[in-house]
Amino acid sequence: MSTPASGHVPTLHLTAPTALVTFSGPDRSGVSTRVFSALDAHGVEVIDVEQLVVRGRLVLSVLVTTPDDVPAFEADLAAVGAEMGLEAEVVHGTGDNRPRRVGRAQVVVLGAPLMPDALAALTQGIGRLGGNIDRIVRMARYPVTAIRMEVSGADPDALQSELATIGHQYGTDVAVQEHGILRHAQRLVVMDVDSTLIQGEVIEMLAAHAGCEQAVAAVTERAMRGELDFAASLHERVAQLRGVPESALDDVYRNLEFTPGARTMIRTLKRLGYRFALVSGGFTQIIERIADDLDIDYFAANELEVQDGALTGRVVGRVVDRAGKATALRDFAGRAGINVRNTVAIGDGANDLDMLAAAGLGIAFNAKPLVRDQARTSVNVPYLDAIIYLMGITREEVEAADAADAAPRVEWR
Repeated sequence: MSTPASGHVPTLHLTAPTALVTFSGPDRSGVSTRVFSALDAHGVEVIDVEQLVVRGRLVLSVLVTTPDDVPAFEADLAAVGAEMGLEAEVVHGTGDNRPRRVGRAQVVVLGAPLMPDALAALTQGIGRLGGNIDRIVRMARYPVTAIRMEVSGADPDALQSELATIGHQYGTDVAVQEHGILRHAQRLVVMDVDSTLIQGEVIEMLAAHAGCEQAVAAVTERAMRGELDFAASLHERVAQLRGVPESALDDVYRNLEFTPGARTMIRTLKRLGYRFALVSGGFTQIIERIADDLDIDYFAANELEVQDGALTGRVVGRVVDRAGKATALRDFAGRAGINVRNTVAIGDGANDLDMLAAAGLGIAFNAKPLVRDQARTSVNVPYLDAIIYLMGITREEVEAADAADAAPRVEWR
């Protein structure tokens, strides 16, 4: 950090007189330069700066120490405003901004569309918990509208509980994260596969080759709702696949459809050093190929037994069930050298609940009601790349990075 030529480090006493200078109006080139040049002529010290531009309208606020000649200072700033076509206001006070209260959190709201009544209810909920909204910025406009609110003065856990309930009432997704330095740490993202990373269930696609798709789908639905033990349901469903030719696995893989935004999410977070893992109640014969296709670092899944070119209707080895998914998450974090608190888990079924609870950020993605109600965070829009807004990344940043790499602007598969 540089210091004044005298070597004196400036300090601001809490009761020292200060002035808040605000310019507002049509944005134009050179406004900031002209404003700071005018301030410099009065020998003031800059304490804080905030600037916002929304659809060509500028708001620039600068907090400075009070000048020696206040009338001349105000007259010069009024002249700058008139010159630049802006309204100028000077408000005198003391000290710096009031300190932000404890309990800082980042609240991300997703809507498609995002309606004013939802925001009114959410902001009212923040107020009821003693929170103050320090800043609001937009993260994305499409395919969903996403905004981020920086909140202080309220317990993050209480915020998550209260705002999730409000969001559900208004059809809006809300995610709350504690606003600390660990939020920026390298992360590991662990994803379920069926109906999360990909659309549909692999076992049901295989069942179509055996002519028992409806029967298998019914068992799958009961397991996903938590009405049936996953391991038992897996063995029951896999038994129906006996005699299905091994080549059916190739057919299923060729016809997989990734959830919209999946590649965008992975590509974007990989640029930032994130690691990825897949943990699935599905099958290694499919999961391994997906991992290769998407440059996934780790995976765990069940293995179908194959003999003489056909499925036997049995699973080899230990079943990756609800508890197994949480164990896999911790194992992947250890292998990656990442604290479990810095992991993100994404899933949709009851067998994902332990994994979602174990992660630092557990996200129920288009989940069954049982899962959505128990998970701390839920995302109910059909785009996996909406997850990146919860990480503090904007749509504009994604597009700029894609353009630099000559990657597709919008990815729907």
